[in-house]
Amino acid sequence: MMRFQCSQLTIDRIDPLVQPGATPSTHMHQIVGGNSFNASMTPVSYDPSKVATCTTCDYSEDFSNYWTASLYFKAKNGTFKRVPQMVNLGLSGKQGVTVYYIPPYDGKTKVTAFPPGFRMLAGDAMLREKTGMQRGICHRCEANKQQSPFGGAPCTGDDTGNLPQKACGGGIRATITFPTCWDGKNVDSPNHKDHVAYPSGSFEANGACPSTHPVKLAQVMYEVMWDTTAFNDKSNWPSGVQQPFVYSMGDGTGYGWHGDYLFGWKEGVLQKALDARCNLNNCKTLKTQTAAAGQQCAKAQAVKEPVGDSEWLSSLPGDQTVVF
Repeated sequence: MMRFQCSQLTIDRIDPLVQPGATPSTHMHQIVGGNSFNASMTPVSYDPSKVATCTTCDYSEDFSNYWTASLYFKAKNGTFKRVPQMVNLGLSGKQGVTVYYIPPYDGKTKVTAFPPGFRMLAGDAMLREKTGMQRGICHRCEANKQQSPFGGAPCTGDDTGNLPQKACGGGIRATITFPTCWDGKNVDSPNHKDHVAYPSGSFEANGACPSTHPVKLAQVMYEVMWDTTAFNDKSNWPSGVQQPFVYSMGDGTGYGWHGDYLFGWKEGVLQKALDARCNLNNCKTLKTQTAAAGQQCAKAQAVKEPVGDSEWLSSLPGDQTVVF
């Protein structure tokens, strides 16, 4: 599997999928990948690989954009601080997202690379209960940073759709797994979901795609490592809650955890990498860059406002109502 770090590009309240052109969008996002990211990125006519001049990802020909909600700590006095992130095992960089492109595990089944203009959404920002959740979206509570943090297959064992209901000594791993079957025609759909589907059974075990979505794609997966350890003193938690964290759309349950994907690899590059079964973040088929080079790629906020990194906020950006 391809597994690589994409460091933070910006923290901003824009969303070219769900609220194209809106500045601001309703809630805050963390964005990684190519620096062409903006509020209006129309499918087909907008190809990040032809517009971006740099990327925060380890693979230097990947100008895709990957973005998720941000996570905040709500203090006992009602103020908010954005939760920082750790870099995943074996990788280096600055906060951001670990991105995976995974073929079936049989070692021979080929998958199709995404076409220019392709984008999709996994999860539902409005969910506040488990009913209606998509597959492969979950949280893991790690007990200790020093004991191989965040190892093991996601959404197994004690992983939960909701945010962990206790203090996590090693932080929280949040995972988003995207659908792997495509209708072969549309690069997007009105809800950013209908043109793709999950396979029957396990993708890793080469589960079949439905007849309506016959084209098998690589499995795109995000992992975000929230470093919640600075906020584990329960005396600072709001009274009456099992955990003090809330996603930027006001979700204190965790069921609304979601991610957006906008394809932007250089033409033909991803297919070559998938056919070669490139592994991890160093592949002779692809051009790579150092983590330091990726961190030099950055983009200024389109919506200039405090994000809660160095200051405490009196409310979530966009004044979101919090539901635990």
